[in-house]
This record gives sequence, structure tokens and C-alpha cells, in this order.
Amino acid sequence: MTRKDLIRVAACAAVFGIVGGASFQGVNYLYNQTVGSSVMEEKVKESLPQTTTLKSTSTGDASGNVSQVTENVLPSIVAIDVTVTETQRDLFGRTYNQEATGSGSGIIVAQNSKEMYVATNNHVVADASKVSVKFYDDTVCTATVKGTDSDADLAVVRIPMSELKKDTINKIKVATLGDSNKVKVGDQAIAIGNALGYGTSVTVGYISAKDREVAGEDVTMKLIQTDAAINPGNSGGALVDASGAVIGINSAKYADEQVEGMGFAIPVSTAVPIINEIMQAEQISEDEQGYLGIKGTDVASEYAEYYNMPKGAFISEVSEGSPAEKAGIQKGDFVVEFNGREITSMSGLQERIAKTKAGTKVKVVVKRSDNGEYKKKTLTVTLGKKSDSTQSQDNGGNENNGGSDNNGGQNDGNGFFGGNGRQNNPYQR
Repeated sequence: MTRKDLIRVAACAAVFGIVGGASFQGVNYLYNQTVGSSVMEEKVKESLPQTTTLKSTSTGDASGNVSQVTENVLPSIVAIDVTVTETQRDLFGRTYNQEATGSGSGIIVAQNSKEMYVATNNHVVADASKVSVKFYDDTVCTATVKGTDSDADLAVVRIPMSELKKDTINKIKVATLGDSNKVKVGDQAIAIGNALGYGTSVTVGYISAKDREVAGEDVTMKLIQTDAAINPGNSGGALVDASGAVIGINSAKYADEQVEGMGFAIPVSTAVPIINEIMQAEQISEDEQGYLGIKGTDVASEYAEYYNMPKGAFISEVSEGSPAEKAGIQKGDFVVEFNGREITSMSGLQERIAKTKAGTKVKVVVKRSDNGEYKKKTLTVTLGKKSDSTQSQDNGGNENNGGSDNNGGQNDGNGFFGGNGRQNNPYQR
């Protein structure tokens, strides 16, 4: 933890009267911060489905020639503009809603005869009521969110092929995806994206570090570090190698404004299985969505470290007679894994539940305090039916799906110990 983090934690402890070091006190505070609701390292087992009509980005003999690499890669990069509804509070305590706009970047990763798929960061499209994509030839199309994974900070948006003219299809390309596991420190890196919302820009640098653990508001991720400038608006854009292959998905979310020359990107070898899962996920209607029967909150990374608590979804209440109670999930547990996927936040758990049909048996791994030590316990839960629940607010937050086309935004009332993973700046993401 940095000196800045320690000062911030100390200040928070003073405000809330928390005596440092006692983990049970941190947990007691979490009980009062309830709401209605690091990426697992995976090897690339299969490539993303490629296009039958668009050409993949050709790297040719462009290796080492930044201008040629850029020319080849730019047709694969898009600008993403979103509209969100934000709740504001005036001096008299009155609340009102107003629309705000934001911008980010995306990478064309796949296309079939009906749809084109663009990968981006979850925080770029989180809470968006409208999403539009601007292609290389300045064509603008309306897009929808296919799905998201907030724990991995990844999302996929889709555009109907019927909205694209033939000229546009001939000018844009599906990106070539590289292997980030083979990247070496010192390799050249080129960051391409919609910096500051001004339009596509290019910055050049080197790979500074691999598997760099970087803490966000409620999750720690292993990222590629580069000194190529990654600014707000670059999020969701491509970090490519000297041949033009995508090795990372840029994320300005993890940049520190007090430090220069430290940009971060999600390794593409980590991202590909998650993007595949999002694209191939079956759309589950609200009536068919699973029901767990819990209330909980996130645990911000600095508090998990400070109080020596697990990183996961903290369970502050279990509904009587719910699937969670029947399976043995208890108040005070931390859900750290759901159906084989690591869980580091409540919103991540929400998304996994919403993507799973009622009646499905799933393995839920929790960490439970035992004489001051957190021990893992694996439980088998048969998910109930959300529509049959008489208390929809207890379903683990499934109302705000976040993982479907009608994502409507995620509940961000995670309290003092939680964070919703979005940037404070609504204009560049």
C-alpha cells in the first residue's frame, strides 16, 4: 500500500471511529452498508470467431514502422460515445436527473452476417442509456450492449450489419489479436484510441512491466504496464505490438494523474476467453434468471488489505428460505467464486447470477471467518426463479442486470467500502 493509501485509510478510520487493525470492526461496518445487490488467469483455448466478409488486419512487413502499423490498425478501432443519466443533488438536498455524455474507444473483434462485435471496457458503457459507434470512415451507428463483465472491466457492444453501408464494410477490418503471454519487457508498444474524445490518436512507447498488480476501486487486476500515453477516452482502445497485433485493451481507469509514463492495458490473452463468453452467452429473460437470496456489498481493495479481509462480495443478509440459506451461505461470508469464475465484487456476482438460469446447480465458494482466519468452503446452490421471489430486492441485485442488452446500469449504492468502478469524469472514460 502506498503512503497516500495509508493516509487515506487513517483519515477514514478517524471519521468512522474505526480502531485500526481489528478486522471484526471493519466487518461490522460492512453489515450497515448493504445494497440490493482479479480476473482469473485463463489461457486462450480458442480464438475469437472471425469474419467471413471483413478482412483481418494485415500486418504484412510493417513491423517496426509505426506509421505503417498505425495505418493498418486504425480501420479496426472505433470511437464510442455514450449517454448516461446522472442523479444530481442541489444545495437544498433536492435530487434531479440529467443526461451526460461520455466517450471511449473500442476494437472490432468479430463479425458475422448479422452483427459486428466491438470489445471495450465495462466502465466505458456502464449505465449507458444510449451507445453509438463511430467507425474509421466517420460513419456513426447505434449500438447495443451485448454483455459486460465488471470484474474484468470488459464489455462487448454489437452493431447490426444492416446499419452498415457496403463502403464502410470495405474500409473497416477485424483486428488481429496477438498473444500477450509472449510479450517481453522492452518490446515496442503502440496505443491507439479516442483520447479525450477528440478523435483517434496514436502514442508510442515500450512495455514497462508484465503482470503488474494494479488496484482499482474494488478489484485488483494483473495488467500490462506501458509508457505509451493512455489518457481518458483511450479506454477500450488497442495496445498493439510492432507488427500491429493487439496485445492489450487500454484502460485509462487505472492511470494515476500524479504519475507520468504509466499506462495500463488488460492483457488480450486474459480478455479473449471473457469476450468469447460474453459474445456467446445466451440471452436469459428476466423470468428465467436465477435467484440466490442475499444482500451484500463490495469491499474496496484498500480496506480488504487494511483489515485483512478477502476480496469478494460481502454477504450482510441471507433471506429466509432462499436458495442461499438452503445451501448454507451465511451472513458474514465473502463470495469469492461463482460457478468457476472468480468474484471480486458484488456487481460481478450480480452479473453471474443474471446470466444463469433458474434451476441451475452452481458451485459457490465462500470464505468464512473461523477464529480470526478466513477459510474456503465450497457449497452447491440450486438457483431459484427470480420471478417467483416475493422480495426481488434480495436476489443478489439481479434487477440491474448489467450483463444483458437491457443493462440499464448497475446499482452503485455500495456505500463507503464499495465502488462502482466508474470514472468520476463523465466525458472521457
